[in-house]
Amino acid sequence: MTPRALLIVALLAISSGWGQAQSLADVARAEEARRQDVAKAKKVYTNNDLRPDTSRPAPPSPAAGTAAAPATAAAPATAKPAPGAAATPAEAPGEARDQAYWSGRIGEARSQLDRNRAFATALQNRIDMLWADFVNRDNPVERSTIERDRNGALADLDRLKKEMDEQTKAIAAIEEEARRAGVPAAWLRPS
Repeated sequence: MTPRALLIVALLAISSGWGQAQSLADVARAEEARRQDVAKAKKVYTNNDLRPDTSRPAPPSPAAGTAAAPATAAAPATAKPAPGAAATPAEAPGEARDQAYWSGRIGEARSQLDRNRAFATALQNRIDMLWADFVNRDNPVERSTIERDRNGALADLDRLKKEMDEQTKAIAAIEEEARRAGVPAAWLRPS
C-alpha cells in the first residue's frame, strides 16, 4: 500500500471512532440515571418483615425479670470456654443466654482476631522494611543491629500467628456451642 492509502485508512478509522464516541456529559447523565434506578429498586428488610420461627421456643426476653439484666452483662466475661473445650449443655442458674450474650461473645472474639490481623500486617510491613534496610547497608555493625531487630519481629509474628490460630479455633468453638444450643445464626453474624 502506498503512504497515501495508509493515511486515508487511518483517517477513516479515527473519524469512525469520533462519530461513535460519547461525550463525558452523556456518560455522566447515563450513570446518574442508572444510580437512581438502582436506588429505587432496593428494599431493606427488617426483623418486622420476617415471620417468626414457630418451630423453636422463643428465647427468654430481657424484660421478663430485672434479675436477668445483670447476669446478661456479666455472662460474656465469665462463660468463655477455652479453645477446643467441649460446650456445656446446661447453663448456670441465673445466666441468661440471649441474643446480647451470643452476639457479645462472638463479637469480642472476632474483634480481637481482627486487631491481631491488623497487628500482623503491621509487623509484616516492619519486617519487609527491615529487610530492605538490611540489604541496602554495607556497614556490618548496622546490618547486625537491623538483623537482630528483624529476627525479633519475625519471632513476634510467629507468636501472633499461633495466637490467631487459637482465636480462630475459639470462634469455631463458640459457633459450635451456639449451634448445639439452638441459637439462631443471625445472632452470631457480624453487625
